[in-house]
Amino acid sequence: MARPAKSPKTPKTARKPPLARPQPVTVHTCEADVPEGLERIARSELRRRFETRLESVELTPGTLRFTYAGNLYQLLALRTVHAVYLSQRYPIPRPRALLGDQHWRALLAQIAAVRELSPAGAYRTFHLSAAGPESSVMRRLREALAAATGLEPDDEAGDLLIRLRHPPDDDRLWEVLVRLSPRPLSTRAWRVCNREGALNAAIAHAMIFLTRPAPDEVFLNPVCGSGTLLVERLAAAPAAQVIGYDHDETALDCARRNLEAAGLAGQVSLRLGDCRSLPLAAGSVDAIAADLPFGHLVGSHEHNLELYPALLAEAARVIKPGGRCVVISHEVRLMEMLLTASPHWSVEQVIRVAQGGLYPRIFALVRR
Repeated sequence: MARPAKSPKTPKTARKPPLARPQPVTVHTCEADVPEGLERIARSELRRRFETRLESVELTPGTLRFTYAGNLYQLLALRTVHAVYLSQRYPIPRPRALLGDQHWRALLAQIAAVRELSPAGAYRTFHLSAAGPESSVMRRLREALAAATGLEPDDEAGDLLIRLRHPPDDDRLWEVLVRLSPRPLSTRAWRVCNREGALNAAIAHAMIFLTRPAPDEVFLNPVCGSGTLLVERLAAAPAAQVIGYDHDETALDCARRNLEAAGLAGQVSLRLGDCRSLPLAAGSVDAIAADLPFGHLVGSHEHNLELYPALLAEAARVIKPGGRCVVISHEVRLMEMLLTASPHWSVEQVIRVAQGGLYPRIFALVRR
């Protein structure tokens, strides 16, 4: 007897994968040390890079305090700050309460979040910066931190920098700030050769920002020294041509080493020459940045009386009309006198900035 034909099976509908749940975004309170005078420029960089992830930004002299929703590792790309810290406030009456179980676990988690940003072995020592460093409480904290982290305490400086203080706006709390990197961000890894009076890299990057770098420009650094401005120019944006001049062959060798360490060998034309008489055609340069000798560690005031007017005149010759020239100098009165009398330069702004105990000025100029 024939079996009845089976009715065709209705194909099963493919199961849709469950919708991925959005991952919660961690919100961090951070603080950045900034060269005093460059707070607004540092804030501009912060907003340019992380506009959608910032919830608040507060400026005080030498400091940016901000709330950031995102990966802490990305903050290590900031170039106009000295250092960035992860901040956490603790509702405790005295620092010794940090050793209590709840607060101690929170502190170790804060430290672990920072250490995860760097390769294994990047941290070997730590430094606890606080008032009364030799008190019994601070000694107990150092001993407990050494045991918990496996790091050696360092009384002068450490890879892991921990700052303990009252918050500026509430002396009833205590705040712990942990630096996000084993060394300051302004201490660039590419600096393998240093020279006396070398420009701080964070200040150099701010100067490049003021030139408004463009990818099709010819950029000139007429007294390039160890190459800080050259490296920071290429870190900011591509360029059609980057040229560095110095009258000292040893300075050019130093700049060459730093450019190689930065992975920029071959992207900069380093040339031996006098910044007062450059073998460049008139109007052949789009932007200029220079760290002029302060007359302290480098050069002398008497030499600057001859150098400065000649350099400003030569810069005016080689730059295009409307081109930007940004220089830093501690010879404030001399620069003000020369610029007041100059038919070539308009002063866009002057910024007083702190560097190494001195307060030079950044002059942002536009060729008339």
